Amino acid sequence: MVSVSTWCRYIAHKLEYSMAVSWKNYKGGRITEGQIGDTVWKNLFQGKIFKCLFYHDSRVFIGDVVVLKDPESPKDYLVRRLAATEGYEMVSKDEKEEPFILDKDECWVLADNEALKPKEAKDSRTFGPVHMSDIIGRVIYCLRNAVDHGPVRNSEFSVKKDLPVLEVELDVEEMAKNHKT
Repeated sequence: MVSVSTWCRYIAHKLEYSMAVSWKNYKGGRITEGQIGDTVWKNLFQGKIFKCLFYHDSRVFIGDVVVLKDPESPKDYLVRRLAATEGYEMVSKDEKEEPFILDKDECWVLADNEALKPKEAKDSRTFGPVHMSDIIGRVIYCLRNAVDHGPVRNSEFSVKKDLPVLEVELDVEEMAKNHKT
């Protein structure tokens, strides 16, 4: 049973999400100013935030696991951890490479498996900085199989925001039934 306070946090988060999606559609030219309110209500009452083990949030934080468009193959997606955002200075272990600062709306993503070499990892060490607009959403739950699943270890701030979504919307049995191996 989900507590009343969790439901309140969930509804507040869903309203915030609906407003963010509507604003993004307005800024992208997909809706007009007069349609913003209608779109907020439509997104608020239509469907779940939590889809396909991740959800779309315009704010991601360093330490979050994110889904992003593959810079080398735009039809594909990658799941990587957000390691740095605009303003961070990036310094290589290779002394021959010059340090640089991430520009506005750029981020650096890394594979979690540190044993992988850069070319195997297919992350920013291979393809460089990524535009924040290429991030699709934050991964909040991982389902490998019926016994190997659980919440993803994200930044502390994101975990607090994601808990009500997981508590209200998570149905592991339904996910396992629809899971493709």
